[in-house]
Amino acid sequence: MQISARQNVEILNQHSFVIDDWTVSPAESVLSRGNEVVRLEPKVMEVLVYFASRPSEVISREELERDVWHGAVIGYDAVTATVIKLRKALQDNAKQPRIIATIPKRGYQLIARVSAANHDDVAATTTPQPPSAQATAQLSTRILTKNRSPRFLRMGIFGVIVAALLMFISTQLTLLPDKALPSIVVLPIDNLDASAEYDIFVDGITEDIVTDLSRMANLMVFASNTTFKYKGQKITPQALRSELHVDYVLTGNARRNGDDIRINLQLINTESGVNVWAQRYDRKVVEVFSVQDEISNSLIKALAVKLSSREKRQLLQRATNNLEAYEYFLQGQRLSIEQTKQTNAQARAAYTQAIDIDPAYGRAYGALAYTLALDFRHGWTNTPVENLERALILAEQGVALDGSIPQTYWSLGYVHLRRNEYEKAKIAAKHSIRIAPNYADGYGLLALISNGLGQADKALEYATRGMQLNPFYTWDYLLNVGLARYLLGNYAQAVESLEKAQDRNENAIPIKLYLAASYVNVNRLDDAQWTIEQIGVLNPSTTISHLASTMMLSEPKQKAKLLADLRKAGLPE
Repeated sequence: MQISARQNVEILNQHSFVIDDWTVSPAESVLSRGNEVVRLEPKVMEVLVYFASRPSEVISREELERDVWHGAVIGYDAVTATVIKLRKALQDNAKQPRIIATIPKRGYQLIARVSAANHDDVAATTTPQPPSAQATAQLSTRILTKNRSPRFLRMGIFGVIVAALLMFISTQLTLLPDKALPSIVVLPIDNLDASAEYDIFVDGITEDIVTDLSRMANLMVFASNTTFKYKGQKITPQALRSELHVDYVLTGNARRNGDDIRINLQLINTESGVNVWAQRYDRKVVEVFSVQDEISNSLIKALAVKLSSREKRQLLQRATNNLEAYEYFLQGQRLSIEQTKQTNAQARAAYTQAIDIDPAYGRAYGALAYTLALDFRHGWTNTPVENLERALILAEQGVALDGSIPQTYWSLGYVHLRRNEYEKAKIAAKHSIRIAPNYADGYGLLALISNGLGQADKALEYATRGMQLNPFYTWDYLLNVGLARYLLGNYAQAVESLEKAQDRNENAIPIKLYLAASYVNVNRLDDAQWTIEQIGVLNPSTTISHLASTMMLSEPKQKAKLLADLRKAGLPE
């Protein structure tokens, strides 16, 4: 019987096992050796279990991102930082490894022995060779038959059924689209060019189609974060209907050859599988903006969407007609995703280039303002006050130049929020969703602002709507849900949401802060203290006094409560 790596991970997660002279307990997320006990963060434990499922194999960074981070967008350093934490916990040395070796330009290799742990905690040593299918099956059988009583099995099966039922009910309550409106997902347009050089360009076309359609009040459009989760995948319209409950899917491909571009698109009814509309565009690359206009108008006609006079005017407006400026802007968008100090600076340079080429490019001004506000948020600048002043000037200029797209108002709202100008932030964010009722990020920003104002019920409402529009929502949506539940006093639910957020972003300080405070209120002081220790490793400058002056909570009682909980958790003054 052949057992896959995924099945082996599932088996290892259920029971303790031994690596070298450490006993690994995934369920408790701890390592033990004699009297030593070391606790691991959940993601660090996931990486260790993944390594143990493939002993002696060289595992690439790409495989870790795919199978452990499940394709989530993470910074380049996330994998490296996790392996460093793992080596530190195992007391391993990267230069003279005995457990995890780095294979230059290829990845990592677990070189220590892996074995099953028995009841007497005596490990039967194995060699670090890949186990045969028979040996793996025997090991799996031994592990799975331990503690297998009829009562144990009944309880386990009952628990799985209950968990699945609760998950199904939760999904139906919060993530189904509004079925009063037709719904569409725009899949990433495939780049058929032999070179990946034009990937950013083709992705930009996809993003712009999503933005155009998201402005339509009578159409439900899934966010681009959800769209790009399917990039490179082969998925049928029927499968998309099952996953997203979506009515239509737009799919296609593009080939750019020098100054020429060919785009093929199909609009498919996900229930019948029938093509509702299809078109091929053979144009010069410089005509890409008029092609986008044609595509959006054709889709609206094919879907029989009724437009208001304002929506008709918006469709006539284009952010820029300068191809060179557009390409610099797209470079900035790609760099901005990682949100590291270096990539943020590189994105800022790209947006500046776009503005230099097209001084009327409003969206580029808004994006540039966001990079400055992000510098302020993360402490990446020595001139924080000046940064926020310049960010506000740029954001206001972006809106003045192009107030027809939601992103410029979103940037303005974000800058106001970082300046603690909550009411102004709310006005700008609400304007972004008036322009584009399907703009998920607008709802996400409104959730963050509402939490800042102490309006937790509204924050939950906005976050839920954003998650409907973006089923593959990012960690910050869960952060807002968790913070809202903390402010409402629903601490167990807050822990649940924030732990899920942490699974998606191990290094986000705000998640850990609110999680530590929530742990205090459910009598998990050890977990709270552990979380604060991790904050100290990630950012030693995070203190009570720093938070008191920078925290985005305007209600004095809520702010005092949070600071008091963080003191109990051990955050230094």
